[in-house]
Amino acid sequence: MPKESGRKVVATNRKAFHDYAVLDTYEAGLALMGTEVKSLRAGRASLVDGYAVFYGDELWLEGIHISEYSQGSWTNHAARRRRKLLLHREELTKISQKIRESGFTLVPLQLYFLNGRAKVEIAVARGKRDYDKRQTLREKQDNREALRAMREKNLGA
Repeated sequence: MPKESGRKVVATNRKAFHDYAVLDTYEAGLALMGTEVKSLRAGRASLVDGYAVFYGDELWLEGIHISEYSQGSWTNHAARRRRKLLLHREELTKISQKIRESGFTLVPLQLYFLNGRAKVEIAVARGKRDYDKRQTLREKQDNREALRAMREKNLGA
């Protein structure tokens, strides 16, 4: 059987970029059960309510939903259980120092397979206020209109 290669995205958290200002990103491994891996390969996951938190000196991912595996029996997993994130000790200390500052949190951005291994991209982020969200949307709309105007000008010339 050929080994998987490349990156296969399972789930993305598009709402995170709307609600948070992303500062740093990290790639972490996930400690999963067998039925969780099978369910992820079927693309059945959601990161919308997910966040990461420290318990002692370990980092755990909470609030993400990985659906139960349909062919699973009594060995099936709980859909919203806590999952351990696998990072190097230096990365963990760096993240914990940033999180200790007021207003910072850890949010998952993407869940994917990289060369057959389940990975999650987490971000150190700061929550946006409502006026920040409106300003970001306005900037995106202005950029879109400017690109459209330039495209029309180039086509008309």
